[in-house]
Amino acid sequence: MIASSVNVIHAVWLDPFSPIDDADRAQLDAAGISLETVRTLGELTLALRRAHMLVIRLGDSAELLQEVQTLIGQLGNTVPVLCRVERKRMEVAVDAMRLGALHVLPADEWNSSVWQEAVQGLNSPELTTKSYVFVDPTSQHLLALAQRVAQTEVTALLVGPTGAGKEVLARVLHESSPRAKGPFVALNCAAMPEHLIEDMLFGHEKGAFTGALKEHKGLFEQAEGGTIFLDEIGEMPMNLQAKLLRVLQEKKLNRLGGETLIDLNVRVVAATNKDLKLAIEQREFREDLYFRISTFRLRIQPLKDRPGDIMPLVMQSLMRHIKGGLPFTVSPEAQTMLTSYSWPGNVRELENVVQRAVVLCGGRVITPAHVMFDDAGLDDQAAYANQIENLAQSMPAASHTQAAYAQPTYPHPASSAPIEIRPAETPVNLEHAVMVSEQQVIMAAIQSTDSRMEAAAKLGISPRTLRYKLAQMRSRGMTEGVAA
Repeated sequence: MIASSVNVIHAVWLDPFSPIDDADRAQLDAAGISLETVRTLGELTLALRRAHMLVIRLGDSAELLQEVQTLIGQLGNTVPVLCRVERKRMEVAVDAMRLGALHVLPADEWNSSVWQEAVQGLNSPELTTKSYVFVDPTSQHLLALAQRVAQTEVTALLVGPTGAGKEVLARVLHESSPRAKGPFVALNCAAMPEHLIEDMLFGHEKGAFTGALKEHKGLFEQAEGGTIFLDEIGEMPMNLQAKLLRVLQEKKLNRLGGETLIDLNVRVVAATNKDLKLAIEQREFREDLYFRISTFRLRIQPLKDRPGDIMPLVMQSLMRHIKGGLPFTVSPEAQTMLTSYSWPGNVRELENVVQRAVVLCGGRVITPAHVMFDDAGLDDQAAYANQIENLAQSMPAASHTQAAYAQPTYPHPASSAPIEIRPAETPVNLEHAVMVSEQQVIMAAIQSTDSRMEAAAKLGISPRTLRYKLAQMRSRGMTEGVAA
């Protein structure tokens, strides 16, 4: 939740074209939106840190939104953006949504109920965003190319490393195409057992095999009128590649156990992180299928090669963790760490790093002390575990206000047998190191407070979450005895 405790949203209002009059301001007041108006990016810089939301007026393009996003990233902020666009400039509205706008309203819309509905997502328990980040020049070029490809019916092959955002690009292809109102259906070919993929894709008739008690429409039929995304297609078994090729050629399919041909109106987008030409040489992938799915190839670069996307992606990820008060900020030192890192795990690794930082950050400012990368060596992990312990010990005790909520209390540590952590082996991987570090933080919080409720407040989690984590710790070999 981004709104304040009195449910008033403080919005910074940027309109380079015309000022807001008293009548329009009154409508926004009625919607629970308090305005701070600015006219320049310089004024915006000073106002952003106080904002729950930013409202900007766009002209003939979304260029101003791109500039604002760059500024927000440089400041290390996570303010959601709502855009106002002229009704006749719907293409600008579409671009704004693709570039990360939380919502778009007509520039002449002042009805308080409409505005209240537009910002109601800011009051949800957890703000989520579907926005796509294409800020780096390399990414913007890719976006422009993808939008052109989307207007055709050609089969597209997305190529790039694991975790780089191929599914995001597939969704852009779908949402930018005439099929946007149809379904988007995705299948990870590497995640499904071989004997299930055929049924998942093509479906079956009743009685086709033991347990087939009713007919089942496969993903191709479910995607009728829309797009089917076949991720990691290089992992598809050879016997299914032949059937997929036939479906793509004929635009018809047979369900398992069926005799009737079913017509298909589906666009296929495939993705891989493998070298399919090498797979062809090794007889692991059909050459004819390769040429069928690769009518147009789109290559998404690793995150390290599009540095302009790093901070916007960090901000977008932090947005998902806003649950109250002002948004997070990222210190300049932490920004330097994040932008200079090589990101071998790409966007997926970035999400992990951000989640760890949120867990370790006791306030709203992410500093270098809260940043832990996935490829840290064992020595670095040990050092970081000590750093986490120091952070836990330096956490301020829960205030009386925090402890005043009517929640059940828990036995005083003195009345309970201590939770004992069995001697741990030297961490052998990142997951283990993070687990040990979390245990140390939890134990430090419990031992420095008078109740589990206070410990939970000190950790920035709910008592229920704390109970869950303690149960997990016991299942991993810890014991907790409670005195009678």
